[in-house]
Amino acid sequence: MAGREQPPEQPPPPAPGPAEPRYEAVAPHWFYRKAGEPRERWVPFSAQDSARLEEAHGAGREKEDVVVPTSGGRYDVHLKQRQRVAVYWEEEVSEVRRCTWFYKGDKDNKYIPYSETFSEELEEAYMIAVTLDEWKKKLESPSREIIILHNPKLMVHYHPVATSDDWGSTPTEQGRPRTVKRGVENIAVEIPNGEPLQIDHLVFVVHGIGPACDIRFRSIVQCVNDFRNVSLSMLQAHFKKAQEQEQIGRVEFLPVNWHSSLHSTGVDVDLERITLPSINRLRHFINDTILDVFFYNSSTYCQTIVDTVASEMNRLYQLFLQRNPHFKGGVSIAGHSLGSLILFDLLTNQKAAPEEDEQSREGSRTASSNTGVEELKEILKKLELSEYCDVFEKEKMDREALFLCTEENLKEVGIPLGPRMKILNYISSKKEMQGISERSAAAPGHSGQTGPDGTSDSRDCQYRDIGLGQVSANYPQLIYKPTIFFAFGSPIGMFLTVRGVKRINPNYSLPTCKGFFNIFHPFDPVAYRIEPMIVPDVEFEPMLLPHHKGRKRMHLELKEGLTRMSVDLKNNLLGSLRVAWQSFTRAPLPAVEAGSTDVEAEAEAEASVEKQTGPPPDVKPEEPPPAAKEEASPINVGRLNGGNRIDYVLQEKPIESFNEYLFALQGHLCYWESEDTVLLVLKEIYQTQGITLDQPLPGSQ
Repeated sequence: MAGREQPPEQPPPPAPGPAEPRYEAVAPHWFYRKAGEPRERWVPFSAQDSARLEEAHGAGREKEDVVVPTSGGRYDVHLKQRQRVAVYWEEEVSEVRRCTWFYKGDKDNKYIPYSETFSEELEEAYMIAVTLDEWKKKLESPSREIIILHNPKLMVHYHPVATSDDWGSTPTEQGRPRTVKRGVENIAVEIPNGEPLQIDHLVFVVHGIGPACDIRFRSIVQCVNDFRNVSLSMLQAHFKKAQEQEQIGRVEFLPVNWHSSLHSTGVDVDLERITLPSINRLRHFINDTILDVFFYNSSTYCQTIVDTVASEMNRLYQLFLQRNPHFKGGVSIAGHSLGSLILFDLLTNQKAAPEEDEQSREGSRTASSNTGVEELKEILKKLELSEYCDVFEKEKMDREALFLCTEENLKEVGIPLGPRMKILNYISSKKEMQGISERSAAAPGHSGQTGPDGTSDSRDCQYRDIGLGQVSANYPQLIYKPTIFFAFGSPIGMFLTVRGVKRINPNYSLPTCKGFFNIFHPFDPVAYRIEPMIVPDVEFEPMLLPHHKGRKRMHLELKEGLTRMSVDLKNNLLGSLRVAWQSFTRAPLPAVEAGSTDVEAEAEAEASVEKQTGPPPDVKPEEPPPAAKEEASPINVGRLNGGNRIDYVLQEKPIESFNEYLFALQGHLCYWESEDTVLLVLKEIYQTQGITLDQPLPGSQ
């Protein structure tokens, strides 16, 4: 054993050194430059769109004039020209760039991509530096700026202090250094995932007065972009189950611009001639915005506006179908401020299809016949002639037939002289009132359309033609039937009242649109309600829009709680005063029978006191405020929204409740970014397809 030879010792393995540098190609991402902004600002395409553009680029298709749809089909990218072009509206063309290298901008922390050519040079220098592990590389950009690659984590861009001078100096790294980053994953930028490809519903959005639509003076395109983005987040938050089951995709919102067409008629030049030179900015603002209301009430410019809105919506609809041939969804329309009035006037002048019109008339006749019999009974009851109801019922007479009767007709059916005279006098007085109403309706400004119930029967003089007072114009026809009409911050109710329409017939509905929602902020100075025009005799609150997070805003709950508490305290105080008043004015009471209980005795005593002294002066228990009252029964608000509620009010934010006047303008312009408004729109649209929210919101219908 001892003589056995030992195996030779193995040399120890070499100590692990630093890993050999490996080069990995940079992953490009596509960006577009935001057009019309003073600072250079680049925005990333969604991950979905960027992958589609990179696929077309990698396939070598950019040599052809290839067009790649992006942003949900609203923009086309012309790959060869590197241009992003709006499809549905006019917008400045944006530059498109395939980006790999970025540097930090001068005045903010936004990163700006290098040109594609110089990015390739930077990438090649980076590859050599990594492969050979040789750094401190200097590169000079086309604008004679210096980029130094110190190491993979530190790369700097130096802006030259001055260009070459007479002494022949060259750019040096004496300027303020700026950070250089490689790859989009190393810069602070949020890249959206993209929009669902499936489109379930299309909504056209019409703006109000002026070219600016919100407090930041943004255009209708920008505001609708916000509305669309909020809708995507609301879909993810409240329709998650339907999305996971692939039942729904998204709703597309497209802006409709009529202001530019109106002001391109040359009217601005005419206004400029007569505008005073003082307070120039204010006068220009009024000419550009407030005067749109007066333009719409002029027959000349009203025709231009309604033609533009209708033709633009028809054009957009046809173009949308061309680009989305498999689209099977419905179409709705939304209007803000004056835009909602334009849409309302257009919708009231649409013509229903013949078969639908016939069905509507048939239903109207049946309902009218039943109503007419009931009305006849009411008339006889009013005249204290109810005993003759059987006579008229036997002759199959209703209210309309009664008004056609002569004295001979009434004599033939056996009505005695006294009752006959009462009926004839009633008919005569009603016909005289009807004649006054018809003469009033024939005044200038009457459009000559059918009444609000869809018929020309004027027997019920309390309802006026809903087209009364409309500007005389040839209202164009839409090539589709809107599913729902949404009005945001709408003055429709005010304009109808000013035109002379004080009441809307409960049986009236828009000819081609069965849904109508009037949505407003409580402090919006331009918004008016619709429901009190249909049900004027009942006071009731508009529907409170539930908060998108599923509860009432805390400051409103606190406000209601304090109001209830103060009412309870006041009622308790009044009750104490009442007892004290009774003790002062109590009269001698008769002896109470032994069998009576204390409660009965107290009740009899109080009754005796009230009988002798009367109730205490001005002492009434206070009723709870309207917000605290529960509606005893559903309110019938007519057929304008298919029997459903029409007026919906947003909940003000806590800061807005401090001063109503301060936030009035903001209240009129808040709808574009209002989650509660967007959620109601989505809820009602998807409800027509049988799809509901994941969790019903409290207080919603």
